[in-house]
Amino acid sequence: MKNSIKYISSLAVMVFLFTSCFKDLKRTPKYSLTSEKVYADFANYKNVLAKLYGGYALTGQDGPAGKPDVAGIDEGYSSYFRVLFNLQELPTDEAICGWGDPGLPVLNTGQWSSSNEWVGGMYYRIAYQVALCNEFIRELSDEKLASRNITGANLAEAQLYRAEARMVRALSYYHALDMFQNYPFTTETYKLTDGLPKQAGPTELYNFIESELLAVEPALKEPKTNEYGRVDKAAAWMLLSKLYLNAVSYKQAPQYAKVITYSDKVVKSAYTLDPVYKHLFYADNDQSPEIIFAAGSDGAFSRSYGPTTILTNGAIGGSMTPSDYGVSGNWSGYRSREALPNKFADITGATDKRAQFYTAGQNIENTTTGKFTDGYALPKYKNITKTGAPGKDKTFSDIDWPIFRAGDAYLMYAEANLRGGGGSKAIAIDYVNALRTRAYGNNNGNIVDSNLTLDFILDERARELHWEGHRRTDLIRFGRFGGNSNYTWSWKGGSATGGNLEAYKNIYPIPVTDLSSNPNLKQNTGY
Repeated sequence: MKNSIKYISSLAVMVFLFTSCFKDLKRTPKYSLTSEKVYADFANYKNVLAKLYGGYALTGQDGPAGKPDVAGIDEGYSSYFRVLFNLQELPTDEAICGWGDPGLPVLNTGQWSSSNEWVGGMYYRIAYQVALCNEFIRELSDEKLASRNITGANLAEAQLYRAEARMVRALSYYHALDMFQNYPFTTETYKLTDGLPKQAGPTELYNFIESELLAVEPALKEPKTNEYGRVDKAAAWMLLSKLYLNAVSYKQAPQYAKVITYSDKVVKSAYTLDPVYKHLFYADNDQSPEIIFAAGSDGAFSRSYGPTTILTNGAIGGSMTPSDYGVSGNWSGYRSREALPNKFADITGATDKRAQFYTAGQNIENTTTGKFTDGYALPKYKNITKTGAPGKDKTFSDIDWPIFRAGDAYLMYAEANLRGGGGSKAIAIDYVNALRTRAYGNNNGNIVDSNLTLDFILDERARELHWEGHRRTDLIRFGRFGGNSNYTWSWKGGSATGGNLEAYKNIYPIPVTDLSSNPNLKQNTGY
């Protein structure tokens, strides 16, 4: 399955897409096969499922440039989790990028608008992914499977595929909820004759995601029993934990007790902490016992400018030697904001091994946004294996992007306990100390009861999960993003010394292109 996901760029499959989300992008049919032909043969089902998973890693049908899935944004920029990384990290206290790609510099300063290319790229990439899933789920209904005489073991497998597709769709709708909160909503029942999609608000999206995950969880495979690169029960538990942890941000009642329930399930599942933190971000991280679900990357075949390719090459510059990191590029883009190394008592990595900063010739301050040496370099993602061998290609990374990993569940449990969700504070401390024991290699980093506070958790999430696409969501949940002028970082709000970011920027705008094509949509407040 891993190979199917990574090598799927030549797959031909008919997809019925949103009318509104793609009307303005002037899409034309690219595929010679029809749904009727594809789904007549059960042998094709797994390949189409791989296309759903491949949508998180790849950008089109011919590699990084040619036959893109989504028009309106440079295909090289449009990888799902690359766009997500930029929207989740660049406006925060963790990362900054000096490139001048259209729409990118304003992400550093929080000054985006409804015409921003990256905001639109995320919006339409989510829509494309949902459309793929809707079509697949529609074609694998019990009625259609019966009409094609799919029975026995094949029927059971098809029903598993359908459950996985619903989980994958729920993840995309979760990203829509987290970033936009108001989003055009369709499911497998949607038909083009229904007219332009209606806009769902945060409550409708939240309820749908929750109900889908609870419905499909029993049908998914047990943790770590599915093929690598496919979801299982633990992936559903992780997404439920994240949904419940951020419920207040999504205008719902607090659900911290449910975070305790589902995060604890993950911790006690077959997924265990990787003994070596840095191995989570190496070229052979598909062997990690901790990664629950990942977007695959393969330098020999997938060749996407996805997040790990960009963060391997793009985080190298100044006096750094690219071959030390398994690549030949020196793209001089991404660095840390000074707020991130300041959260480590020792930035050398001699004590807390999660500190992987490169400081030679680098300034800790981000005096400018465009100069690579302004800000410590952070080569967290390394295109080398645990044995030190380079990846298959010196440009395109072999590193899989960790969407969910068990370490995050440890911290979610601890936070939910502090927020009144129940559970045990002693267990919460044990979970946090499990991460810190790995980080320090001994018990020297362990905490006691008095250390475990919400402020500590927010900083610990930065130390453990930096540059993994979580920070914007975390800062919003802690009230440290939009509307808080007390917690600042360099270039927040456009000021070199840090300023305020308007509260309405806790969510992104609906792209003006979609507003103009669908009268059912309403712009988010403030834009």
